Amino acid sequence: MQQGTLMRKVKSKSWKKQRYFKLQDDCMTIWYQSKRTGKTESAFSISDVETVREGHQSEVLQSLAEEFPPERCFTIVFYGRRGNLDLIAGSAEEAQCWVQGLRQLIDPRSFALTFALLSLTWIRDWFQKADKNKDGRMNFKEVQHLLKMMNVDMNEDHALRLFQDADKSESGSLEGEEFVFFYKALTQREEVLSLFQEFSEDGKKLTLLELVDFLRQEQLEDEGTEEMAMELIDKYEPSETARARHVLSADGFLMYLCSPEGSIFNPQHRALWQDMNQPLCHYFISSSHNTYLIEDQICGQSSIEGYIRALKRGCRCLEVDCWDGPNGEPMVYHGHTFTSKIPFREVVSTLGKSSWGNSSSPPPLMGTSPPSSHPQREQVISVPASSCSTGALEDPRVLCPHIYRGTSLSPTPQELKHKILLKGKKIGRLEDTLDGPGDEMPNVSDDDNGAEAEEERRRAKVVLMDDAPIIQQGSALQKDKESLAQALSDCVIYCKNVSFRGFEEAHSHSRPSEISSLSEAKARKLIRDAGNEFVRHNAWQLTRIYPSGMRTDSSNYSPQEMWNVGCQIVALNFQTAGMEMDLCDGLFSQNGRCGYVLKPPFMRDEETLFNPSDPSSREGPSPITLTIQVISGQQLPKVANSKDGAIIDPLVRVEIHGVPADQAHQETKYIENNGFNPRWDETLQFQLHVPELALVRFVVEDYDKTSRNDFVGQFTLAFANIKPGYRHIHLLSKDGTGIPPSSLFVHIRITE
Repeated sequence: MQQGTLMRKVKSKSWKKQRYFKLQDDCMTIWYQSKRTGKTESAFSISDVETVREGHQSEVLQSLAEEFPPERCFTIVFYGRRGNLDLIAGSAEEAQCWVQGLRQLIDPRSFALTFALLSLTWIRDWFQKADKNKDGRMNFKEVQHLLKMMNVDMNEDHALRLFQDADKSESGSLEGEEFVFFYKALTQREEVLSLFQEFSEDGKKLTLLELVDFLRQEQLEDEGTEEMAMELIDKYEPSETARARHVLSADGFLMYLCSPEGSIFNPQHRALWQDMNQPLCHYFISSSHNTYLIEDQICGQSSIEGYIRALKRGCRCLEVDCWDGPNGEPMVYHGHTFTSKIPFREVVSTLGKSSWGNSSSPPPLMGTSPPSSHPQREQVISVPASSCSTGALEDPRVLCPHIYRGTSLSPTPQELKHKILLKGKKIGRLEDTLDGPGDEMPNVSDDDNGAEAEEERRRAKVVLMDDAPIIQQGSALQKDKESLAQALSDCVIYCKNVSFRGFEEAHSHSRPSEISSLSEAKARKLIRDAGNEFVRHNAWQLTRIYPSGMRTDSSNYSPQEMWNVGCQIVALNFQTAGMEMDLCDGLFSQNGRCGYVLKPPFMRDEETLFNPSDPSSREGPSPITLTIQVISGQQLPKVANSKDGAIIDPLVRVEIHGVPADQAHQETKYIENNGFNPRWDETLQFQLHVPELALVRFVVEDYDKTSRNDFVGQFTLAFANIKPGYRHIHLLSKDGTGIPPSSLFVHIRITE
């Protein structure tokens, strides 16, 4: 991989150019040059790479599927809005070399190595930026310019003193190790050093027992602390001598605090940690609205990239709006609008390749019923049966005997793993599908909005079935139409659309295998008028919420109020960044990012008394107090499109999103002209009545006294995933991607 590889860089089916790619000696930078000219064209840092996809997992590579085998193709996906890099290697072996090498470098489990490499990369990058005349040295004037670039306004006398201390050769300029010394002095973490010395008897190292004391007293680790201390020393202590003596230096202590083990997010909750054997209605399910759109709802672009991004983000409920296209081929787009179109077959292919990722036990994928513009032309399109639940768990009498005992018609994510569930209209009941045809006619619509209902009436369905892809027209004969309608109906198993006519009607006539869709406005009215009934309803049946038709700009509503009453499928526009998607990412970043989060016990009880508007209705412990000391920030990014030399005035706002009584926010004072290493040392305190539903959002903003503050970074997580103690919060950008090395350092306490 480091020797360089000749690969094709692809931007379109007709744009394929050979480029020479090489991993630099720092193991953190990749550059590539033209084969024809030999000129270096571009470079990027490993820290900019979010993930690597193998095979034809992009719109461009899918268009080249017949020309190049998937074993030679891969896609580098970057953080932020930077475009993907589609590449075709000369052989499958070369492709694997790059894929595995890149994954190793971006793997958070390689944190110690990556942290050290990033430190060296940052030092080198800052030196190159500050060395204006490119003579390999940096004078004091260049140092002053460097400080402004690093987002810090430092007193000139203090800066000169640091410069002179680093200038060991007394040459009036810094080079090589002198600049490294200057950079380390500049980035000295006094607050971390003070904490280190508080537990270190000699102020130079932490013995094994001293580290154990710190883990127990401050980090509140209560099990296996001695083993954990040994592991931390082995993993993060850079000195071989110190590791051999089982002690941790100040550098090793800082690396631990910046590591996943030192994060505010409980690392044990990153993995699949919840019970996956509850009925589907007992889970919050990550859900998208009009998944194929990557822009607005009227003229925006439709792309399979929307499905790939949503699935990689953990989304488990997708929308596929399919309409009749040329020559009877179904096309996916937003009907009755000017959005672009993509072939349905490409969507199906993408779902087959991207649905399960690398998980060894993936949960099911749900899809809302795809429409078509002509009710007389129902089309059936198929994929392998192994991916589609077209029978009640294939053999329900063996795998799901409880269906026949009448105790439940809702299977579990564990039982449905590797399956695709179709949400749509159905003839008859689930029992009729299992035991024979029924005589109940399908509902006209499951939507309460008139315009949405009319559109549903015009829709026909595209279905995933067995064997190879086939297309059948349903308009030739009445017999064919009836056959296809029944075939379609039989594919809808556990998510039959039904109209919502009130909680009493649903309780009397609906079944757990059915689902209703509500607009955000209708849901809010029900929350306001019948909160407890809504919670009880969602304890036994699925409910889907979708955005208002007025949100043509693809804006989002807050999902929190819907989660507060237990709504499982809260569909959001994933392409639109903002607080709403921060909450979605924050909730579903746990449990292995599988897209399923188990609801708290009091929301799974059909007789619950809980009402989100009355926190006292929750049975359980008394309210808890969350105390957050915001200590410092590190290397905060500049505001986008800011003027040269501009330095941010950062403040931190902590928001609580939960039941109405818990909704709150507090913020620190702003620190003037310091985005590099601001110190706040301020304590914020919140009382949480229903902590099980609370999400905590940390937001950094650039204070502006004359206009609205500018966004700098954020991090959101469920309260249940917070680790107490001294923790780092690694900030994310507006669209939810990492912005290393930007972080906050906080101290967390949780008391009853």
